[in-house]
Amino acid sequence: MPELPEVETVRTALEPAMVGRGFTRVQQRRPDLRFPFPEKFVSRLEGQSIVAVRRRAKYLLIDLAGGETLIAHLGMSGRMTVIPPTGGARATATYHQSVPADAPDEALQVHDHVVFDLDDGTRIVFNDHRRFGMMDLAATGEIENYKFFAKMGPEPLGNGFSETHLDQVLAGKSTPIKAALLDQRIVAGLGNIYVCEALYRSGISPKRLARTVPGKRVTRLVPAVRDVLRDAIAAGGSSLRDYAHTDGSLGYFQHTFSVYDCEGKPCRTSGCDGVVRRIVQSGRSSFYCGKCQR
Repeated sequence: MPELPEVETVRTALEPAMVGRGFTRVQQRRPDLRFPFPEKFVSRLEGQSIVAVRRRAKYLLIDLAGGETLIAHLGMSGRMTVIPPTGGARATATYHQSVPADAPDEALQVHDHVVFDLDDGTRIVFNDHRRFGMMDLAATGEIENYKFFAKMGPEPLGNGFSETHLDQVLAGKSTPIKAALLDQRIVAGLGNIYVCEALYRSGISPKRLARTVPGKRVTRLVPAVRDVLRDAIAAGGSSLRDYAHTDGSLGYFQHTFSVYDCEGKPCRTSGCDGVVRRIVQSGRSSFYCGKCQR
């Protein structure tokens, strides 16, 4: 599943293509994804101008001039492809053909579930062969109260994510720190890959109980989380399985993983002779060095 850096990479690509433009035509090509589309989905979008493209956790937020926000989640395999108005080719890693922006609708592929045509000729296609993604519409002014956002914790790259915050929310928690960091009520948007990498950078074992982390360990953990996310965003995210950018190119942060998916490899910490281990926690793989992560 695309995590925060991958969604942020998609957002930064969609922003220049969408902001200031308007939806001239929207094609909803099936009744549902993970959930049914909202009532009158197409008519509520067509004719609307786009004023901002934002992100909340792993969700894309596309603010409309009429006061509503299009909320989109990529799910396990969803992707947004931007097809430029110049008749440029659609180039996405797993697609088997190129589709010009002015191609007839018959050229769309079976898993192209939503198609957005903009007033400058740009076409944006949402493809999701597993259909675990979702789209919804909500009032922009009430977005923080939206059903999936109301209990979310702070953004890990925002001011609300701090040593003070983590000290408070981790106090007394008997769950492993790995599980705590994946809890969206504690911090929004963190996923398995980047939690493993941040725990490695901060020298904290994923098995350590969350209540033992406040204090000196939190002072290492907060900057480690921020740094690993910033590094991943700068690298265009991690391209594993289905993820690709809006132009079809791949991220490359996976080439710099220190522990994630590195079971049996030597620890990369200077002077450490440990190897990366893999354990399963709450049904998810955790990768870590048992010698330098305590």
